[in-house]
Formats: sequence, C-alpha cells, structure tokens
Amino acid sequence: MTRIYMVRHGQADAAWHESPDPGLSELGRQQANQVAQQLSHLNNHNIISSPLVRCQETAQPFAEAKNTPISIHQEVSEIPTPSNIVFEERGPWLQQAMAGTWQQLGQQFVDYKNDIGNFVKNLNHDTVIFSHFIAINAVIGYATNNDNLMVARLDNCSVTTFHIDDNKNITIVDTGNEATTTVG
Repeated sequence: MTRIYMVRHGQADAAWHESPDPGLSELGRQQANQVAQQLSHLNNHNIISSPLVRCQETAQPFAEAKNTPISIHQEVSEIPTPSNIVFEERGPWLQQAMAGTWQQLGQQFVDYKNDIGNFVKNLNHDTVIFSHFIAINAVIGYATNNDNLMVARLDNCSVTTFHIDDNKNITIVDTGNEATTTVG
C-alpha cells in the first residue's frame, strides 16, 4: 500500500492571469511553514513538486525539515491553457472551465486528467506532492470517476490523501480543507 499526500500550494503573490509563474505571498510562506509542521510526522517520503515556483516554494520548508530533495515533475503541473486563449484571458477561461466537465473541455484536457491520475497511481513509494487546485481535483475525479473539473474547493495548503493498493486502485482517504479561496 502506498500513501500519497497532495498539497495545494500556498497563496500566490499574483493571480493566474496576472503572472505566468508567481511565487508565494507572505501569507503563502506562512502557510507553507504551517503545512510542513502539519506533515512533520511523515518520514521517509519522496517529495515531488510541480515545476512552478509557488509549488516549489511551498515544498521547501517540508523538504528542509526532512532533509529530502524535491523532485520536479511536469506531470503534476497546472492545467494547460488552450493555445487560442491569450494570457490576460486565462482567469475568465479557467472560471468558466471550472463550472464544466473534462469532456466539455476536449480530449487534451481529458488526457491531462488521465495522465496525472496515472502518474499518481503508479507511484510506488509514499510521496508528498506539491501541486495545484485543478491538478489535485483531477486526481480526485480520476479516483472517483467524476468528470467534473472541480470536485472539491481546496484551500491553499490543504492536504488531500490517497491510498494506492497493490492492484493500483486509487482511493481517497481524506480530502483537504475546503475554503472560499479564489482560483484564477
């Protein structure tokens, strides 16, 4: 049995449509330190992060506390923006997309959901993954066969826990804290 802990990054210093790769705000850094404390009981876990700065900065306090390197994986990165959407329109596009399903977005996005679900279920070692709102929702949807883009309204630095059995079935142990945080 493998345990996977998916942590949504801390509060970013800018919105998704304001900066392509913002770091953490001061509150986000505090949240990262708090989640490192919350996870302090975990030992001998791999640490994976999205390549985006806000996830790496969220992972840093936990990685330092455990003296464990952060492995960067594109597989747990943010949902891709369609090529026909200009940077300034990413926020409105995401807000609209979150009200729908993966199927409605098209095959590229169904593949994104399936790729991240398959990546997580094929991990063979207990792992803490620092990722994104939509990416974690994709894994929740993958595990529950739910096609909605947004299954849970995950707060910054919430921790969602999955169990992967020997047959590579993925189940949710605990969904992270939900809040009214703004996404996009």
